[in-house]
Amino acid sequence: MSSDERRRQAAEQTVRALVQHSHRGPQDLTLTTGLPRPTAGPGEYLVRVGAAGVNFADVMQSHGTYGSGPQAPYVAGFEAAGEIVAVGPDVDGALTLGTHVVGTGPGAFAQYMTMPAGGVLPVPTGWSDAAALGLVLNWATALAALKPLGEVRAGDVVLVHAAAGGVGQAAVRLARHYGARVIATASPAKHDTVRALGADEVLDGARPDLAEEVVRRTGGVDLVLESVGRTTFRASLAVTKPFTGRVVVFGAASGDVTLSTHDLVFTHQVQIKGLHIGALATAAPALYRSLLDDLTVLIGRGVYPPGTPQVHPLAEGPEVLRRLAAGRTRGKHALDPGS
Repeated sequence: MSSDERRRQAAEQTVRALVQHSHRGPQDLTLTTGLPRPTAGPGEYLVRVGAAGVNFADVMQSHGTYGSGPQAPYVAGFEAAGEIVAVGPDVDGALTLGTHVVGTGPGAFAQYMTMPAGGVLPVPTGWSDAAALGLVLNWATALAALKPLGEVRAGDVVLVHAAAGGVGQAAVRLARHYGARVIATASPAKHDTVRALGADEVLDGARPDLAEEVVRRTGGVDLVLESVGRTTFRASLAVTKPFTGRVVVFGAASGDVTLSTHDLVFTHQVQIKGLHIGALATAAPALYRSLLDDLTVLIGRGVYPPGTPQVHPLAEGPEVLRRLAAGRTRGKHALDPGS
């Protein structure tokens, strides 16, 4: 074997990746080379990453505030799409090598990562890897919040916070598809983006009279999709219809809030449901799989179009996370490990 061949084989066994070295935030997320390539364990695929999704959970993990998140140092990221290059043992009905899939797993901000085989979906025919990002995360979260947890029905009034983000945009589209009237919140610079998705009305989520304005326009809402936390949570409770209204909580971007049993009994008699799509996939795999099946149907019907994320070179990951944390992004963002 020539020296060039040996160098090529050695290079194929190592990867470049973004490594989080502390819990001080994206400032300690650095591009690292020469890391050992992961191997597919039982029930896993090894995937050559074509595009990795950037999510607010990545920001939380960088600060060590994401529940059950990894301890530094670790390869960051957990959502990606790419090509299956190896199949681990104990994968029932394994997809063939070369199939492009979208899914989640540890260390997505890298050239290679592993994914649990039961949670992936093939990238739809004709779509790029980047276009499929969000399918098993943003859209699955939005669908779970609206249907099995939110029990949305035609004619419901749905309040979607942070509607310009990845989950928010999916939620607006889906809520309109299911016949709901959608009231959305976003920063003023993003209102046109949200209106274009089909929201009936768009408000500034930071306005001090948010609850009063929502009630004035709706008389009260049937379902709130709450991902902002401290800035909007009290307003969310105040606008939800007593007893029949639902609040599905799947994030707290502006910080946590405290809710007491006294509040629920005497002030806000509403149904509050927590959602973490990764925990749902683990605790209720049949329900999670049904969500993925429903999304496949929605793709076929044209309700879920190919995504158009802004794709950045891998080295720009720390800056993208900083912008995301500061609320200076809209829509989906992705990283390309090959550039």
